[in-house]
Amino acid sequence: MAPQRLTHFVVVGAGAAGLMTARELARAGHRVTILEARARCGGRIYPLPTHEFGYPAEGGAEFLHGAAPVTRALMREARLSLSPRRGTSWSTRTGALLPDESPVPHEGRFYRALAEVKADLPIAQFLETHFADRRYDELRRSITRTVEGYDAADPRLASTLALRDEWMAPDDGEHGRLAEGYGALVEYLSSECGRHGAALYLGTVVAAIDQTGRRVAVHCRDGATVEADAAILTVPLPLLSEIALPSATHKRVTATANIGFGNVIKILLRFATKWWTDHGGRDLGDLSFLFSDATVPTWWTQHPDEYPVLTGWFAGPKANRVSSFSEAALIDMGLASLAEIFDLPLDRIRRNLVASRAINWGNDPFARGAYSYATPNTRKAQSLLRKSNGDAILFSGEALYAGPDMGTVEAALASGQETAQTILTGSPVPSPHTR
Repeated sequence: MAPQRLTHFVVVGAGAAGLMTARELARAGHRVTILEARARCGGRIYPLPTHEFGYPAEGGAEFLHGAAPVTRALMREARLSLSPRRGTSWSTRTGALLPDESPVPHEGRFYRALAEVKADLPIAQFLETHFADRRYDELRRSITRTVEGYDAADPRLASTLALRDEWMAPDDGEHGRLAEGYGALVEYLSSECGRHGAALYLGTVVAAIDQTGRRVAVHCRDGATVEADAAILTVPLPLLSEIALPSATHKRVTATANIGFGNVIKILLRFATKWWTDHGGRDLGDLSFLFSDATVPTWWTQHPDEYPVLTGWFAGPKANRVSSFSEAALIDMGLASLAEIFDLPLDRIRRNLVASRAINWGNDPFARGAYSYATPNTRKAQSLLRKSNGDAILFSGEALYAGPDMGTVEAALASGQETAQTILTGSPVPSPHTR
């Protein structure tokens, strides 16, 4: 718990967690300085220019999942709306393009075994222990694809208990996208910070933080130094090791080795027409998601909106294997995957292409990956990082969220809110999704 007498806070990072922390502290009357390395706010929320894809496309976070109470409350404040997810999911994993309605073989037995787990272990080990027989081959492939693709996690590391909590949590909210894009939420939070007097400095990379007694000195690469009563680090996990910290704080940072951090490559392709809607006589006009075994296996549209855009998703350990690929090579990989999925000539698809982007979050110097996931030792590591023990250097962010939505914008916002409330009141606001 931070001492109550602290009045000036430096927040490092202007992503969702940093802006939320800063907003809460500033409107409580504290002096807040926000230092952001990028030339923009948002971090892994990355709105793309509307003219590129015809709508506020997302290079980073895109969907709103489940209850997400903090996100939805902020949306109401900002008068932003939800565009519900609609349409049909299709798959080619059975060898033909069909609606993705088939249940996973032995799914019931899997969840019964999952419910009985007492001691945590990696999900790959759980599958090897309970479902090693050849008859469970498709089940193992399906679970592995989900862990790698949706959670961007390594199955050899990902916590079985955390995945159980995620998969078996009540689905309490309508899934969809922010109609105005997550960028609008970032703009609202940023304006709120300014309205309450917080100072924001973009293009400011923090190199080191010193602590003398109850004061901190935050040193930036450009030579500037900001002194304050406390610093709150909200940067992605891989960047914490790049900031020189006092020895006691550095020891706490070593706990992040027990928190998983996965990569995502997101490929956005805008075409002249929605060429996929009529495929071999099949009407795919309401296509929402498309699952396959192609190199880039997962794709989605903007349905029910009519934008002729397909978004590819390539995540987890496999994404790290193409870290040397240029953006052009990643776009080619995406186009080749679509040609394979739809059994069409690559040149035909390429001729229809109007605009394209490929964002490899692992190569982003201010992210080094996409989002975190839990390992069997993550909850202990999170607890260690959240406890300041009198230290004037605190941590916040989606990687420190203890609920089942770890790795989401909701997790970042909730963690930022919890950090601020802990400072202001001495204890965090209880969350219905916090264990």
